[in-house]
Amino acid sequence: MKKALCIISLVCILIGNAVTLVSAEEEKENTNQKLAEDAKSALLMERDTGKILFHKNEHEKLPPASMTKIMTLLLIMEALDEEKLKINEQVRVSEHAASMGGSQIFLEAGEKMSVDDLLKGISIASGNDASVALAERIAGSEDAFVEKMNQKVKELGLKNTKFQNVTGLPADDQYSTAHDMAVMSKELLKYEDITNYTSIYEDYLRKGEDNEFWLVNTNRLVKFYAGVDGLKTGYTSEAKYCLSATAEKEEMRVIAVVMGASSSKERNEQVSKMLDYAFNHYQTQKLFEKGDKITELNLTKAENKKTDVVAAESISTLFKRGDSFDNITTEVVMKEDIQLPVQKGDSVGELIIKDKDNILSKSNLTVKDTIHEATFGTLWKRVWQNMAKND
Repeated sequence: MKKALCIISLVCILIGNAVTLVSAEEEKENTNQKLAEDAKSALLMERDTGKILFHKNEHEKLPPASMTKIMTLLLIMEALDEEKLKINEQVRVSEHAASMGGSQIFLEAGEKMSVDDLLKGISIASGNDASVALAERIAGSEDAFVEKMNQKVKELGLKNTKFQNVTGLPADDQYSTAHDMAVMSKELLKYEDITNYTSIYEDYLRKGEDNEFWLVNTNRLVKFYAGVDGLKTGYTSEAKYCLSATAEKEEMRVIAVVMGASSSKERNEQVSKMLDYAFNHYQTQKLFEKGDKITELNLTKAENKKTDVVAAESISTLFKRGDSFDNITTEVVMKEDIQLPVQKGDSVGELIIKDKDNILSKSNLTVKDTIHEATFGTLWKRVWQNMAKND
């Protein structure tokens, strides 16, 4: 589908402070910050706008360890959102899933566990067995799920990521970057329920049973840094200590990724400094919440002619503390030749945020409800209604 040449609407919004595109001076400032000095690579991003506030070797290919599970969780959350998976559904554990080494929740072959508890096992304890169990449920096999992971990598436009398994256990030709991990984290955070899991510091599985299992979050910042509510740690002897962390303060959410830190202490310290830098120097202004109506579609061949077009994610502007402001404008650009049916979640256009002629960000727009093609009876009824109006 091509973009329409016409702009559906242009709305002027006055903001208390405004943001401009990152200038050459700001870019130099961002790279010169003494952050993530212990890490091999790092990236700091504001979630809503996707603006990069700091980066270091962000495109260097490195083993991602259990940060791989960010993509695993993304596909799980997509399946839940598309109702291909139910949160209370009981999943049977295969021998392959139960055989996973490394971090695990000690699932047994033939055991059944709810999707809800398996999500806890992945998000809190980084369970490799739980990851494979859900991957097999969604795609039929781990290999098929890995194909979906790499297809999603392509959809997100990531150039330096390749997955070989769903867990992050060492594998040849498996790699990612701080940049790509930040983008995957941004995408995962569109599913706001994910932080209901990743923010839990401790919990139990099989509570009250003989095989009760205590979960303790591998991301200690969830407990020790105010506002941190995710996302995923990683460690192997090759990858060293990795973390994609997210925190929210004063309605600004940021993502901090470090890869290749020398110890868990250094990893947490480096991420904490990055978060401090973001919150001390930047602010956001919320324009739209996820699900807010932006415009509407009127499709004559749809079962319901009018459908609300909504924000697919929260939309904000980013600015440095103390900056002056200008007018912020938004442009809604819809796609042309929209083919039916349109599924809830499908992109039907973009909301473009501008400061004068500078494009600050682009955000996908979707439909509030799935749009189905009109039945013959509906189309015939409309023909008669139009004829009646013309009489």
